[in-house]
Amino acid sequence: MSKERSGIITLKGNPATLLGPDIGVGAMAPEFTVVDNGLQPVTLADSKGKIRLITTVPSLDTPTCDTMTRRFNQDCAALPADVVIDTISLDLPFAQKRWCGNAGIARVRTLSDYRERSFASAYGLMCKELMLLARAVLVIDKTGKIVYRQIVPEVTAEPDYASALAAVKKLL
Repeated sequence: MSKERSGIITLKGNPATLLGPDIGVGAMAPEFTVVDNGLQPVTLADSKGKIRLITTVPSLDTPTCDTMTRRFNQDCAALPADVVIDTISLDLPFAQKRWCGNAGIARVRTLSDYRERSFASAYGLMCKELMLLARAVLVIDKTGKIVYRQIVPEVTAEPDYASALAAVKKLL
């Protein structure tokens, strides 16, 4: 049974529960395995030595998740290649690939945690009520340390884009 944490997020104003550990700023980023749009495994170690901006969304097929991913794609377009931008959801890779094609997403890589939910479990970002990922933004430095974490308090709201991008730019 996963640890349950309450009082962190709401869903349309109603209290919701996060499952898993509270991994915060200063912690070393836990390893995870997700899959890309071609069903190939992707791990945190695959981007070792790079700056990682990881966003999590409940589903790319919802308006706020769509807006958030498009915005990060646009805002991160000019960042150097040693900054990896990933959006992780529990959407199937096929749906993510379709969504990316329709949205013209080039800079953000969409990854799916549908197989093992290893990202959700390691980072404590599974919303118990939805059994989907909560909306969050993480910045991990080149050494693998979490330097920024934003768990968006209301699942249907957008994150603070400026603060997340400032955290990335501070590492450049």
